[in-house]
Amino acid sequence: MGRDAKDAKEAHVSGLTGSTVADVNTVSLVLPLSVLLWSVLQSRLRLFNPYTPIAGLIDFLINCGACLAALTVYSSSPWMLNLLLLLPALGIAVTSAPRSMSKSAVRPPPKNTGSKQTTLDPLPVKPFITHYRGAMMVITCVAILAVDFKIFPRRFGKVENWGTSIMDMGVGSFVFTSGVVSVRSSLKTNAGKRPNLAARLLDSLRHSLPLLVLGVIRFISVKGLDYAEHVTEYGVHWNFFFTLGFLPPFVALFQSAFNIVPSYAALSCVLAAVYELALDKTNLGAFILVGPRTNIVSQNREGIFSFIGYLAIFLAGQSVGMIVLPRQAVLPKNPTLVDRVKGTILGKLAFSALVWTVLFYVSISYYGFGLNVSRRLANLPYFLWVSSYNCVQLALCCAVETFCFPALQKASQKEDESQRTRYATSTLLLAFNRNGLAIFLVANLLTGLVNLTVPTLGMGIMESMAILAAYIATLSALAIGLDKLNISIKL
Repeated sequence: MGRDAKDAKEAHVSGLTGSTVADVNTVSLVLPLSVLLWSVLQSRLRLFNPYTPIAGLIDFLINCGACLAALTVYSSSPWMLNLLLLLPALGIAVTSAPRSMSKSAVRPPPKNTGSKQTTLDPLPVKPFITHYRGAMMVITCVAILAVDFKIFPRRFGKVENWGTSIMDMGVGSFVFTSGVVSVRSSLKTNAGKRPNLAARLLDSLRHSLPLLVLGVIRFISVKGLDYAEHVTEYGVHWNFFFTLGFLPPFVALFQSAFNIVPSYAALSCVLAAVYELALDKTNLGAFILVGPRTNIVSQNREGIFSFIGYLAIFLAGQSVGMIVLPRQAVLPKNPTLVDRVKGTILGKLAFSALVWTVLFYVSISYYGFGLNVSRRLANLPYFLWVSSYNCVQLALCCAVETFCFPALQKASQKEDESQRTRYATSTLLLAFNRNGLAIFLVANLLTGLVNLTVPTLGMGIMESMAILAAYIATLSALAIGLDKLNISIKL
């Protein structure tokens, strides 16, 4: 890639003004609305059972096509796309009665029905979590290539220093949702039998090393190919894989603090607040934004110090995981509103979303702290924005599941619950969620390949959409192929 083209690409990708929070929220409604349309089609019409090629195509159009459209051709009129998803879902929900699973979907129970097969899992698989994590992976994969085309609005690209955008939310959401599911191992372990610090650190290295290796490979390939990059995003040598790779050992350290402050939410807020004080009351903020790059630390100051904010986001994700992963308690016969908030996952999620949202607006309000969101710094408002956004999205997906698949809470045996869960889960989103990090890695490779072979900035709407559709279809085929082969690639 020539120097002029590279400079143009950097200016194109960096983004300058970003979007408003309301704009990001409006565009992002495509995720829960796509899940709603899929869920209504399945619960009312059993459209995806069995999973025929036609059903697979519709699954792809709803869960991948809608995300692609939201970031490109419908970016200037997101409410129109939202209505195109919402109105059919409401029409089908009103005119069709719920239908149970077909007999072909129900496999005969195993002959040896031991306790392991009949006892309900205290940490059951939740379709709404699978749907949200899968949808987040889809929109992330779409965005990392779409940003290189003119059809992708500049307000969606990562901002330089201050502001909000879809892609700024994407990296934070990736970390947040990773935190949500990571707490599963902690919930499985009795607090009195928690491994010591040395054992936790040793185990964390097993998760860190592959990611750190990927970070090194990405650094070498980017520099070797003279690929367009924006230094102020993470620094000269740092990249997102390094951020992900250093999370496990630091999370292992914070598990010791959890014994003193038994709340991941409180720990995350304390960490983010202390970091914000350092940014505002010392020269740290100025150093990160305008300091010279004279050594290894100053050259990578964005990645090193923003890691503190991403660690807080990961801990906030773990606090939500403590809410959504355990089995929902049985409500009393005549539950009050307080019982529903305290006793249901949806109620707890809605309350958490309200708290995070209030804290976020206090942090940015003129009558509050008056701070600005900065993804580059991963400061306190950014941390609160990511936590609020993801809690709201998870609450909406949980509400969809509660409305469309109420029978999920009524299973009496593990095998029955497993069948109901699979029936209520999109095959495509399940596949993206199952091998998310591996798919993300392939998406990065394909993005580089496309940018090195075609002039993305000079392409028209039809050519751009054709390439982007082929790209996301390739990733979808890979994800479903790995799922059908029962392959889980853990990095």
